[in-house]
Amino acid sequence: MARKILVADDEERMRRLVGDFLRKYGFHTFEAADGRQALQIFAEQEIDLLILDVMMPEYDGWAVCREIRKTSAVPIIMLTARGEEADELFGFDLGVDEYISKPFSLRILMARVQALLKRTEGHAFNPPKSLGALKIDEAGHYVYVDDQTVDLTPKEFELLVYLADHAGRALTREQILNAVWDYDYYGDVRTVDAHIKNLRLKLGGRGEYVQTVRGVGYRFEVSS
Repeated sequence: MARKILVADDEERMRRLVGDFLRKYGFHTFEAADGRQALQIFAEQEIDLLILDVMMPEYDGWAVCREIRKTSAVPIIMLTARGEEADELFGFDLGVDEYISKPFSLRILMARVQALLKRTEGHAFNPPKSLGALKIDEAGHYVYVDDQTVDLTPKEFELLVYLADHAGRALTREQILNAVWDYDYYGDVRTVDAHIKNLRLKLGGRGEYVQTVRGVGYRFEVSS
């Protein structure tokens, strides 16, 4: 069955361009001209992935993302014409999975769409793993810290799982990008740093498990 993608952008030309390109690859697309329409379509359809423009009438992309994250972990790619670091960090805080600045390559967009959808497909069952005060249930997509559930975005969850699977090993930012995002950011490692920062905050006192390795990157290690 074709995966369903919602493209929300107030520029009709952009919606058509992205929609036509996605349909060539077999995706079923829905188009919304504003944030209100995007939320309505999302409520009526089983959407597999959203592509949201930041600047839209009615509700902007941030508002749409915030509303959707109340009930769903569906992958979200945010489009913006600004591309400022503060915007990217704000988007990650809201639960945005990917961030693309206009103008962009349609092939790069497709690569990110495919990577996100690939990670939402069913995986083999893995029993919950315990690491110190942390418990990760991949099957249920739950994380517990000191027996309390922690609400992580899909990308933060994948990042934590990758770090935990390589506990004790120093990982470069490039390695983390390739493993968790499935593509290169052409040397831009701010994405990893932003997600690490958010992950540490959500893990509270156990954020110390994610250690900075100066000159290298990061390492997951349970404190004694």
